[in-house]
Amino acid sequence: MGPYLAIAVDTPLRRLFDYRVPAAIDVSVLQPGQRLWVPFGKRRAIGILVELRADSDVPADKLRAAYELIDVEPVIDPVLLRLLVWSAEYYRHPIGEVLHAALPAALRSGRPAGTTRVIWELTELGHREALTQLTPRATRLIALAQSLSAGPQDTELLQSTFPGWREAMRKLESKGYASSRTLESASPVNAGTTPRSEIPELTPEQQSSVQNIVEALGSFRTLLLQGVTGSGKTEVYLRAIEVVLERSQQTLVLVPEIALTPQLIGRFEARLGSRIAVLHSALTDNERLDAWRAARTGTASVVVGTRSAVFAPLPEIGLIIVDEEHDASYKQQEGFRYSARDLAISRAQRHGVPIVLGSATPSLESLLRVERNPHDRLLLPRRAGNAQPPRVQLVDLRKHGAQQGLATPTLFAIERHLAAQPQVLLYLNRRGYAPVLFCPHCGWSAACLRCDARLTVHRNAHKLVCHHCGAEQTPVDVCPSCSAQVKPVGQGTERIEETLANLFPNAPLARIDRDSMRRKGELEATLERVQRGDIRLLVGTQMLTKGHHFPTVTLVVVLNADQGLFSSDFRASERLAQSIVQVAGRAGRAERPGEVLIQSEYPDHPLLQQLVSGGYEAFATAALGERNEAHWPPFTRLALLRAEAATPALPFEFLETARATAQRFTDKVRVLGPASAPMARRAGQYRAQLLLHAPTHAPLQRLLAQLVPELESSPHGKRVRWSVDVDPVELF
Repeated sequence: MGPYLAIAVDTPLRRLFDYRVPAAIDVSVLQPGQRLWVPFGKRRAIGILVELRADSDVPADKLRAAYELIDVEPVIDPVLLRLLVWSAEYYRHPIGEVLHAALPAALRSGRPAGTTRVIWELTELGHREALTQLTPRATRLIALAQSLSAGPQDTELLQSTFPGWREAMRKLESKGYASSRTLESASPVNAGTTPRSEIPELTPEQQSSVQNIVEALGSFRTLLLQGVTGSGKTEVYLRAIEVVLERSQQTLVLVPEIALTPQLIGRFEARLGSRIAVLHSALTDNERLDAWRAARTGTASVVVGTRSAVFAPLPEIGLIIVDEEHDASYKQQEGFRYSARDLAISRAQRHGVPIVLGSATPSLESLLRVERNPHDRLLLPRRAGNAQPPRVQLVDLRKHGAQQGLATPTLFAIERHLAAQPQVLLYLNRRGYAPVLFCPHCGWSAACLRCDARLTVHRNAHKLVCHHCGAEQTPVDVCPSCSAQVKPVGQGTERIEETLANLFPNAPLARIDRDSMRRKGELEATLERVQRGDIRLLVGTQMLTKGHHFPTVTLVVVLNADQGLFSSDFRASERLAQSIVQVAGRAGRAERPGEVLIQSEYPDHPLLQQLVSGGYEAFATAALGERNEAHWPPFTRLALLRAEAATPALPFEFLETARATAQRFTDKVRVLGPASAPMARRAGQYRAQLLLHAPTHAPLQRLLAQLVPELESSPHGKRVRWSVDVDPVELF
């Protein structure tokens, strides 16, 4: 009866489903990676063929047949398919969800993988007889035949030159004089029409880095391009990509945030003059499908995108670049919890191409990798051109008065820099007007009804918002507990914007965060105004810290450097150090010297002292030593088992079962917990977690391979919502 189709269906079940080959499909045309319509329960679903099997565990008479084949050519190529199957096993996620996550939404709903056009032409009979055998009265048929005799024409051209052509074409077709065929056409991409920009001269360090990357082309290597902010990492990328283009190959460039893509695309277009496809979540389904098609057909020579672009189809891939490789945004936090950076490395290995990880503040994982392989480290220790490193100072908030979060020395510095005509950037990683609405009389504060969190005051929108579940409430003026006057306490970017507007009314001001940049194109327009110098004061969240080039910013102020100093998450200090160094790097990137002020109530904290005196390198060296002594990643491996339910007891019952099962399977993996999540209740669900701690990948993966199937069949597992997070970046 075989072969049988092993199909991945978009379902939370961790397995493939066997189907019979329908009589209408020739087995010889079937290839892994193709989509098929299949019956699934009572519905018609799209499945992806993973393999053809000679046998099935299900009796042949109980197997259902697939309905029909959607694709002639696979939508997932063999190398990418093997990577995705491996990813499903590594991250312990349902394979159907993994494979479907790699495709644009339009393909998941059955849209054609290729763009097609219908071509009409004369047949051999038509060329011989049409112009001689047609009756002279058939003027429209003769005119259409004469036009086709000059060459094939598509429907769009016929529509514009022969109104009502379809009826005449049907008559030519019925006589055997004309026929049609369907062709796949290229998808539109950014064509690189921007004038080519001036090519800067490389520093010796840049030249050495480019040479190392070029020498690695054609083989797998993981190269860390570690350069201080403003050292010209993008120029190194461009030079390497130019060589890849000369070899008629494609380059995949990953960036952590949508905010980075417009500026990067602009630079790429200005230099490469090549066809570029962009992939990120702000695109419409049609735009994402067009970009996917352009990558797949090779129409796009360069693909730039955020996390999910790691799955872009690239038939002629020659190089992968991961910019700001340290960024936590590369880790998917819901559903299929993959790391785009780690999968990019695995993909480069499978394709046999080099991958460049670029950052001014590399992750400790990447630093440990090059510590063990020093020849894979490419250093850019100085800024490009004549730019000098900024001068960094700590501002002790305990000793200086502050006006709405702005210390007196900070205000004097802002006034001094504005008088000299440059721009000033203020960084605060907290949206809204104030983090809490508080009653000073009885201590009441506005809390979310569904989370263990306070509501953030958004004054411009006149609402209280939970930044964890999205719940909204209308603000109150008096305390519901004691009827005293309430007030917003603390500062968010909205409040800082208001304060600066009052203190410096003549300085044009812009705020960049998720609340102020909601409309499409608004971020690009604001950044363009910054580049032109129309904006003098710039306030924002982490959207401002990553990769932006602001040549006339001479002062950067970190308003609250204390947010990550005392977190329970062992990675909090690493993220804080990276954020501070990244945002500080926006200062003094051109001819004028830069200055950085870091406001803190704990200026003597070792982390801040290390950053000021020795920079990120000193911090990273100390942090790696601490991680090694404490047996934390990157020296060990983690997996986090999370559970949530509507009542607090159920997650703990499930995790206690998981703990006992894990300890029964192995003694090589430490099982810590269960414990409440740092935010025990979120969106009405009570949350708990269990941490699996292993010395290496192998024992952890062996345990998960046994543990996950047990949990799936456990009665407790059916009463909670649970997930596995392998290599978690946040323990929340």
